[in-house]
Amino acid sequence: MAELAALEDPKAREVNRRHGDDHGVHLGKLRALAKRLRTQQELACRLWATDDTAARLLAILICRPKAFGRDELDVMLRGARTPKVHDWLVNYVVKKNPHSEELRLAWSADPDPVVASAGWALTAERVTKKPEGLDLEGLLDVIEAEMRDAPDRLQWAMNECLARIGIEHAGHRARAIEIGERLGVLKDYPTSPGCTSPFAPVWITEMVRRQQGSS
Repeated sequence: MAELAALEDPKAREVNRRHGDDHGVHLGKLRALAKRLRTQQELACRLWATDDTAARLLAILICRPKAFGRDELDVMLRGARTPKVHDWLVNYVVKKNPHSEELRLAWSADPDPVVASAGWALTAERVTKKPEGLDLEGLLDVIEAEMRDAPDRLQWAMNECLARIGIEHAGHRARAIEIGERLGVLKDYPTSPGCTSPFAPVWITEMVRRQQGSS
């Protein structure tokens, strides 16, 4: 904790604050520290227990993702207070855990929109990597009915799922683009030069163009 405190950078804290996070450690330095520590599950659990954002991010980087139980991950996700901790926990730990599918189903139906967003993030991952058994038409039905009025975090995750369906599954592409066009979610999202817009119709069209260009 003392070493993390020594890495505190007011400029980094200000940048992070604008994204809803509450730590002042540059992520590159955090990753360098994690590389030096390597995997240490016991230390990771102790760092997580501090409830400090930088410590929790470090914990995620040095933990053993498969060592956590289903209920343990559920409690951890519900206690992840900041966007970065939430995103890293889902992407670096839950996706690599044997309980990920069980949690995907439970979280997707959760009344808490932040928890539900984690379920939708896991669904987007399955759409891309393991779509067998998924009801893609059913997912599009839910997105069409609920995405426009969903809270920000949940809306973002649903939008990614919509885009992934359109990118990866040609048979559903036209409908995915049509839903995106009609709902207009993230259509005006500011996008840096050289980056792809998160607006689903643009995102789908650009990624398909790249795939076809490289094949």
